[in-house]
Amino acid sequence: MDAGMDLLHSSGVELVQYLQLNYRDSQSWFTFISIAADLRNTFYVFFPIWFHLCEAVGIKLIWVAVIGDWLNLIFKWILFGQRPYWWVHETSYYGNSSVPVLEQYPITCETGPGSPSGHAMGSAGVWYVMVTALLASVLQEKQHWVQSRCVHAGLWTIFWVIQFCVCLSRVFVATHFPHQVFLGVLSGMVVAEMFGRLNAIYNASLKKYLQITLFLSSFALGFYLLLKALGADLLWSVEKAQRWCARAEWIHIDTTPFAGLVRNTGALFGLGLALNSPIYAESCKGKRSQQFSFRFICIVASLIILHLFDSVKPPTQREFLFYFLSFCKSATVPLAAAAFIPFCVLQVVNRQEKKVL
Repeated sequence: MDAGMDLLHSSGVELVQYLQLNYRDSQSWFTFISIAADLRNTFYVFFPIWFHLCEAVGIKLIWVAVIGDWLNLIFKWILFGQRPYWWVHETSYYGNSSVPVLEQYPITCETGPGSPSGHAMGSAGVWYVMVTALLASVLQEKQHWVQSRCVHAGLWTIFWVIQFCVCLSRVFVATHFPHQVFLGVLSGMVVAEMFGRLNAIYNASLKKYLQITLFLSSFALGFYLLLKALGADLLWSVEKAQRWCARAEWIHIDTTPFAGLVRNTGALFGLGLALNSPIYAESCKGKRSQQFSFRFICIVASLIILHLFDSVKPPTQREFLFYFLSFCKSATVPLAAAAFIPFCVLQVVNRQEKKVL
């Protein structure tokens, strides 16, 4: 088993070296792809756009992103996946021969286990939701079958090109092995397809959101404590990252397993607060919300305000405070985009109309 994994890892290292050697000039492009594929963009960019264009798709995006990333955390804790940038230094596979040299970049030194790739899983799940939503709208327009087939082929081509670029990016920066990104894409599509058949998420009460948030948090924490009691340290990868990262400043607390957990549960809880708030009912369920101009203003305002909000980073000196503030910050994002901002836009528009009259 170990020999087979060593062979798989060594093949992955060869691909990392090939990409870094032959596509060195594309470093900025690969870095951009990795940053764009970060799940944070689902909350700050894709969700506000889709929520105000098609509310159901926006809600599904949050659920797929949160549950998918939570499953990714559990899978990583179970699979104990290595990462290329530290594996080459700790393996005995190369014996007395020279250890392969892998370049590291500011986004390389993630601290969680490597399998499956969270970026690949998140990107596949989110884009699967968006592509299937666009295809559903095309089917409703009853286009000619030739046009319909062209749209289908075009959208799925875009989907696979994006996933291919994300996978190459994660391998290029030596954060993941090829089999880890492949597993991530497959897992992300499965999660998205599962939520495509689940209608209960669209009418969930605040109590249900709270229950699911508590379940996700307590299950992950309980799983961690149980295995720690049995002698398995699920944060083993943090020490490896700290030891083998080329620069200490490239290690960030927001890449740790628990940082992702509090971000995601915060976003889900914030969505529950938004959808069950009276100001959401007033601003997003009235006649005004059916107007494209109103939706467009909400989208633009949300993107601008959330971009500014994202620049405010929780202090990292104290872990507990960082996790608590990260939860609150993540909860504020859907709450602002789905409730507060539309409500404020509605008040401004109504006031302007009264002035005109």
